[in-house]
Amino acid sequence: MTEYNQPISGNDLARFSGPGTFMRLPQATSLDGLDVAVLGIPMDIGTSWRAGTRFGPKQIRAESSMIRPYNMATGAAPFDCLQVADIGDLAINTFSLTDSLRIIEASYDAILRSSAVPVAMGGDHSITLPILRAMAKKYGPLAVVHVDAHADVNDNMFGEKENHGTVFRRAYEEGLLQADKTYQVGLRGTGYGASDFKEAQKWGFQQFPASELWHRSLNNLGAEIRRDIGDRPVYVSYDIDSLDPAYAPGTGTPEIGGLTTAQALELIRALRGVNIVGCDLVEVSPPYDTSGNTALTGANLLYELLCVLPGVATK
Repeated sequence: MTEYNQPISGNDLARFSGPGTFMRLPQATSLDGLDVAVLGIPMDIGTSWRAGTRFGPKQIRAESSMIRPYNMATGAAPFDCLQVADIGDLAINTFSLTDSLRIIEASYDAILRSSAVPVAMGGDHSITLPILRAMAKKYGPLAVVHVDAHADVNDNMFGEKENHGTVFRRAYEEGLLQADKTYQVGLRGTGYGASDFKEAQKWGFQQFPASELWHRSLNNLGAEIRRDIGDRPVYVSYDIDSLDPAYAPGTGTPEIGGLTTAQALELIRALRGVNIVGCDLVEVSPPYDTSGNTALTGANLLYELLCVLPGVATK
C-alpha cells in the first residue's frame, strides 16, 4: 500500500515552526515517484511597475503553514491519493531575464520527463512563457485558463518582446496554446487604446471582463469552461492581481474592481474534472503585502488547484 506524503499536522508540531516548504510537505531532491512537484520561481526582473515578486515563493510557503490537508467545502483530499512534495526553487539568473527564461524552460523540460504535474509559485508572470514552451513540447498546443486583470498580449514593452506583459501574445504566435480554448477571466482596468483586448478576441481568445462578473457566482462560468475544454490538456495560470486589491493588495500591478476571493474559489472548484497538466500562481509581491493576506490567499488558491487535479479523491 502506497504511503503518501502528508503535511505536518499542527497538532504534532506548532505551525510557526517546522520546514519552510509548501504546506510543510517533505522537500524532495528527486522527482521519482512524485505525482505533483511544487516549486518556486523567485523572479521579478520581468515586471514593469512594482517589483518584489522574487520574494513571493518564500512568503507563500510561510503562509501555507496554516492550511490543513482536507478541503471541508468540497471533500477533496489531495494528499490521500497523490504523492506531492516541494522540490524547492529554480536557480534563475537574477541579472538576466533572457537567461532566466532559458533556465525555466530547461528545468521544466527535465520535470516533464517525469510523471509529476508541476505546480509553480511565482515570481512575475514572465515565468509562464517558458513553462508553456516546455509544456507544448510534451502535450502540443494547450488549452489555457488565464485568470488575470491584464490580458498580457502586448507586442513589446520598452522594445522588449519577453516580459510579464507579452506572455500570451508570444504563446499565441509560437503556437503553444489553442487560441479558441484560451479563457481570460477577470480582465479590467485602463488601456493604451480601445484594441488592447480586442485583438486577442480576433485570435479566438475567450475573454470574460471583471465588470461582467460583478455580483455573480462563477460556478456556471467554470462549468462552461470545463465543458468547452473537454478532455484536452489544460494549463491554469492564476495571476493574483485578478483579485480586487481589497483582497490582494500585495501585487505589482493592482487594478480596482476585481474578483472576490469567493469567486476565485468558485472558479477553481468548477474546474474539477478538467485535465490539468500544470498550473502556476504568480505576481504575489510581499513588500506590498503588509498583512500577509495576499500570500495567504495565494497559498490557499494553490491548495484549491491541488484539490482539482486529476485523480484527487473526495470524501
